[in-house]
Amino acid sequence: MTAPPDATVLRFNTATVDDRMPPANRHKEEHVKDHDQTGPPEPTRPKPRSRREMPTRRTVLGAAAIAGITAAGAGAYAWAGDRLPSDRLTPAKFTDRFEQLSGVHDGFRRNHAKGVSASGTFVSNGAGVKLSSAAVFASGSTPVTARFSLSGGLPAVADANATARGFAVLFHLSNGEQWRTAMINLPVFPDSVPQGFYDRQLATAPVPATGQPDPVKVAAFLAAYPKTARAMALVKKTPPAGDFSNSTFRGLNAFYFTNQAGKSIPVRWSLVPEEPSRPGPKAPQADHDYLFNALIERVRSGPVRWHLMITLGAPGDPTHDATVPWPAGRPQIDVGTLTIDALQTEEAGNARDINFDPLILPQGISPSDDPLLTARSAVYAQSYRRRTREAQQPSKVDVQEVEAGHDH
Repeated sequence: MTAPPDATVLRFNTATVDDRMPPANRHKEEHVKDHDQTGPPEPTRPKPRSRREMPTRRTVLGAAAIAGITAAGAGAYAWAGDRLPSDRLTPAKFTDRFEQLSGVHDGFRRNHAKGVSASGTFVSNGAGVKLSSAAVFASGSTPVTARFSLSGGLPAVADANATARGFAVLFHLSNGEQWRTAMINLPVFPDSVPQGFYDRQLATAPVPATGQPDPVKVAAFLAAYPKTARAMALVKKTPPAGDFSNSTFRGLNAFYFTNQAGKSIPVRWSLVPEEPSRPGPKAPQADHDYLFNALIERVRSGPVRWHLMITLGAPGDPTHDATVPWPAGRPQIDVGTLTIDALQTEEAGNARDINFDPLILPQGISPSDDPLLTARSAVYAQSYRRRTREAQQPSKVDVQEVEAGHDH
């Protein structure tokens, strides 16, 4: 059996939240709801279903994950896991699990609770136009609102190099649409289905007596989810870079790009840093917030840039399983440069109140049949609704405080 992965990495989570959606994207949301999640992966754009078909689909699949981005219905259904109906898991239960393990921290995200807001620009080089009709790929500049984060539900957790890092981006397209994407710095996602993610949180929770996961529970979990065992073996072979600014962030889930001619192709995307990779410390650091402090000081010295790389899938490449990397050598196209030139303490009006829902997509980008996409959308919405009804607390990452310390 594959050796139990590093416990800290195993406890990796996704999520960053909010529900704001421009009118232009509400139509897109309806398209997403109509998307067939049960069809086999094909290198063609999924066909939207008619509203007459929706009740049947909801009956078969369970609509909670899909309806989760709406105010009504979330938690009233269960969503599908690995294409099989399940009555065990709902967005509410999923969010409860985060609270069970990390406690409730009013006003903070239930996952990726520790973070900092960012802003900048994406400059397209025009190479993406042949792949997708999305306005973001036309030559020119698009403003972005972004967020850097650490996985887990503790807003004041100590920074650690092995903790999964998040980089979420909202592209404000010139035609009023938005493209929201939440990426992480792992090479593959640890889970192929929502139920695996849910079960992993408890199986890898630290035992109070040791501060480490129970090895028996971890072994049982990995035996039940061999895809996770294989994914974590890949993660262990890819050490994290030393900080946020030189990390590669990956979308991991597959999507479809459709161009003006109507041709569709499966894709995955990543942000590759211009800065060379540097190894991070293996031992705990005296500076409780060393990763965020380094990022703040780095951006203070000048803009930080990543290239948006689009990886093209081929027939047979899995679009429904984020634990499986596509074969090396698939074509990659550099479609532009994302520049972050400012950081802000999280507060009203910036990334604090944005839900980086992966199903908010512009025309020209469509979701795949990956069940994690609908699950993420639903759980993000559930988390958002809970935290926005609570009293807001000051962010644990204070940009002004770090900059003031630097000045002195």
